[in-house]
Amino acid sequence: MARTLLVVDRLSDWSPYYPSDHVITFETYLATEQNESEHRVRIINLCGSYSYLSDGYYCSLLAEARGHHVIPSVKVLNDLEKQALYQLQIEDLSAALAKALKSCDKTSDVTVISYFGTTPDTAFQELARLLFERFSCPVLEITLSFRQQWDITNLKAISHRDLNEAQETLFATALDRFSKKVWHKGRAKKSARYDLAILVNPGEKMPPSNRAALKKFIHAGRQLGIEVELISPQHYARLPEFDGLFIRETTGIDHHTYRFAKKAEAEGLIVVDDPTSMLRCTNKVYLADLFRTHKVPSPKTWILHRGNASHLDKVEAEAGFPVVIKIPDGSFSRGIVKVTDRKDLETKVAELFQQSALLLAQEFLYTDFDWRIGVFNNKALYACRYYMVKNHWQIYRHNETRVDSGNFDTMATFDVPKHVLEAALKATQTIGDGLYGVDVKEKNGKGYVIEVNDNPNIDSGIEDKYLGDELYHLVMAEFLRRMENRSKGL
Repeated sequence: MARTLLVVDRLSDWSPYYPSDHVITFETYLATEQNESEHRVRIINLCGSYSYLSDGYYCSLLAEARGHHVIPSVKVLNDLEKQALYQLQIEDLSAALAKALKSCDKTSDVTVISYFGTTPDTAFQELARLLFERFSCPVLEITLSFRQQWDITNLKAISHRDLNEAQETLFATALDRFSKKVWHKGRAKKSARYDLAILVNPGEKMPPSNRAALKKFIHAGRQLGIEVELISPQHYARLPEFDGLFIRETTGIDHHTYRFAKKAEAEGLIVVDDPTSMLRCTNKVYLADLFRTHKVPSPKTWILHRGNASHLDKVEAEAGFPVVIKIPDGSFSRGIVKVTDRKDLETKVAELFQQSALLLAQEFLYTDFDWRIGVFNNKALYACRYYMVKNHWQIYRHNETRVDSGNFDTMATFDVPKHVLEAALKATQTIGDGLYGVDVKEKNGKGYVIEVNDNPNIDSGIEDKYLGDELYHLVMAEFLRRMENRSKGL
């Protein structure tokens, strides 16, 4: 039988409700080690804030990394942050809205509170249920307005701490009923056309594919019978014209690339990178917990929680110095610092905590180069060694006016040391079957996965140095396979 845990900020937040051993704090959940024999754990995230990089956000993120079924999911939290994202999933609710609001005053907005997909007003019960299927939240505030027709003008996940006494009773009843149910995932739509859009941003200074590589992707696709077209950020409305989207722009969660991926997925397109891969790869806290749970070889890592000074004591005692501190969603060596003593640690951590509620501390492993293994559909495509910038400990060095990078070697995947390749493949198997770039350090005959990047670089003259045009053919062939399977309903 599944075990259900309710995660709150403080145990005092649960004082209006019946005491329960199932209620734990986020701090406790953060410190809880994964029990490998316990496969069915459900987390109901009741933290006070779900905003990006808050404790509530990390609660859902870490639950997913640990294989726990959580509501709200990170996808839902990100969708509700932007109207442009959740509007994609409510465009077909006009009939339900008209039915629920047929007797309502059209001159005033209507606010409905949904508790686990239920509401005391029976007129809105069907609407609450439909919205809960798409945005599973403990408490969802729905704002309805009439313009030319009734529309959902705002959706907001709110905290149970903001409820009045009568609402607390409704919430408790709904929670008791819901915690006994089985959670299901919806099915993706299908499409059957063979047109591929490649999203690029002409103004990006460090794109994941240079112009020569983009031309080779187009050529390889057309050889396989795929019509390939470059699109840019202003072509969002055109996504339904295609049945595949290949993102070749640096991705981010609070960014239009994620909205493109979500829209494409909602339309039934084959998407690389898919939104789930973006969510999982973008945040290093998620990856660290995922690697620990699945025993992926990686440097020793400690999660630091803002306001918990004992975490710094633990890092100093167990890691020593130097140690590397990272913000969870940094890229291209940004938001990563090396500290050499306790004073430096306290100063740098205080600065980085202004950006995130959690940070990572990671043991410092110096190597002359990092391996980058390109993986698609859990198969290694290419291998590079990226060397550190001269007189620096990273492969990128950011100056005020420029970005320096080290040299590289590209080679056949069968020439990569077995322990490096195995570590890279084990890491991606825990994330998905997308296109990833796995960074691995090799030390003392062992591979240590530093991170897995969605949207990895594939540049003409670098990553294709060994395979040449065959690399682009392999990527496009995988798109073709997936589009054919989708058209067959597989």
